[in-house]
Amino acid sequence: MTTIQMPDIRYPFPSGINQHVNEAQEHVASWVAFYGLLTTEKAIQRFHKSRFAWLAARAFPNAALHELCIVADFNTWLFILDDQCDEANTGRKADYLKSIMAGFMDILQHNRPITLENGAPLPAALCSIWDRMRAIGSPAWRLRFIRSMDEYFTSCIWEAENREAGIVPTLADYVHMRPFTGALLADIEAIEIIEKVYLPQAVIEQPLMQRMIQACNNIVCWSNDLFSCTKEARVGDVHNLVLVLQHHRQISLQEAVNQAARMHNEEVAIFATLEKLLPLNGDERDYELLRYVSVLRSWITGNYDWSVSDTGRYGLEVKEVVAA
Repeated sequence: MTTIQMPDIRYPFPSGINQHVNEAQEHVASWVAFYGLLTTEKAIQRFHKSRFAWLAARAFPNAALHELCIVADFNTWLFILDDQCDEANTGRKADYLKSIMAGFMDILQHNRPITLENGAPLPAALCSIWDRMRAIGSPAWRLRFIRSMDEYFTSCIWEAENREAGIVPTLADYVHMRPFTGALLADIEAIEIIEKVYLPQAVIEQPLMQRMIQACNNIVCWSNDLFSCTKEARVGDVHNLVLVLQHHRQISLQEAVNQAARMHNEEVAIFATLEKLLPLNGDERDYELLRYVSVLRSWITGNYDWSVSDTGRYGLEVKEVVAA
């Protein structure tokens, strides 16, 4: 057994939680049960320990209850799908996964109605989420969200192809693909409909804002990689920053953890520096921009707080993890 010392992660951002968190958690539990998304007692117990609504409540601290339930359902759906891709045989069958993802895209692109009577649980559950999202999202927003989900599904297939071929991605390839495999870009698109932040796309597409979004994504995804590296090492999944570093640099797991933590901390510094350079004009548009950035900050702190305080998903202590 090897004891891994986890890095001391700190963020210069406030932490908060949505006042509707308990109601959202109750809703998610009922929603998951209604769609039959969990088929074993072990999976059900793991779900209750995970407390996925708490992640949504920390990431979207000012959302109303209806919107919070939508995004909590969405993230729960993503986690359940991710577990199937990462841990089940599904994740190693790229062609089979392509057919599944094509079905999901059909729901999003063509609003194809799927119910439990005429479809499987995951497609029916996605249809439930998408119906509610479409009701509160503009046509332009829907197109952006669909694009982000297409990128996520494509990245899942990329991982499956790697698993089938026994490929460990290069560090450059992994860093490039990780923002898509984490699906956080879809959650960032959801800021508009969940927190009602209406920021012009021209502002969001500015290079400074794009780099802040990238930094937020890297921070959240790489901290997840730190928390889950021993879990993923046990199941033989190399799609983790720590494990990629360990493999290609031929270093110990502890050294890889330390290097991943340094990369993570550099992104935190970049985000904090860029925040000081926000293009504020002294008018009401500043308010929307600052609200948008505050949700990015909430994702950073909320993901950490959920990982180390709220969820039993990773089975970790903050300071150390015992790895096989």
